Amino acid sequence: MPALRSLKVMLAAAIGALALVALWVGVLSPLMDKRAADRIGYGDYALETTEGTTFTSASLPGQVTAVFFGFTHCPDVCPTTLGDMMLWQDELGEAADDLRIVFITIDPERDTLPMLNDYVGWLPGALGATGTPEQVKAAEDAFRNFSQKVPLEGGDYTMDHTSKVMVFDRNGEFADTISYQEDPASAVAKLRVLLTA
Repeated sequence: MPALRSLKVMLAAAIGALALVALWVGVLSPLMDKRAADRIGYGDYALETTEGTTFTSASLPGQVTAVFFGFTHCPDVCPTTLGDMMLWQDELGEAADDLRIVFITIDPERDTLPMLNDYVGWLPGALGATGTPEQVKAAEDAFRNFSQKVPLEGGDYTMDHTSKVMVFDRNGEFADTISYQEDPASAVAKLRVLLTA
């Protein structure tokens, strides 16, 4: 009888282990994968940068990062936001040395890497990023960014787009947004919290 009892215990343990594996494979693992896919900034994208590197989800951890989507032909929002970023850096002082700024074009048809380099090269810590239209769309989807081509007279076009800056902490986790022309003191305070953490 002790052998039968041992066999029952082992059988119950094996059934329990199988139930845990089934729970993991059928419920918990897909749920965790979905939660990872739902994280802002994370997805299947790979963009070429003005530094000669590739910008992907794996690039986010390691440094406080401000991500902004725009285009070099932008008449107002983009240059204003880049100018605001320089003001934030001035206010942050030495802490700004650890702030990485990524400007992702929403107009890859016109925005070449040399153009992006000229556009953001004057801003310390900033790099431009582009790719094929499909790669840029994948990045926009990952960051929940909206953009749309707007035709102009004469066959030209402009772009409507999300105007907020998305900020990520050192772990690569989405932390906050900075709205277009947000009060500088508010923007700097959001960044300072992350840079001094």
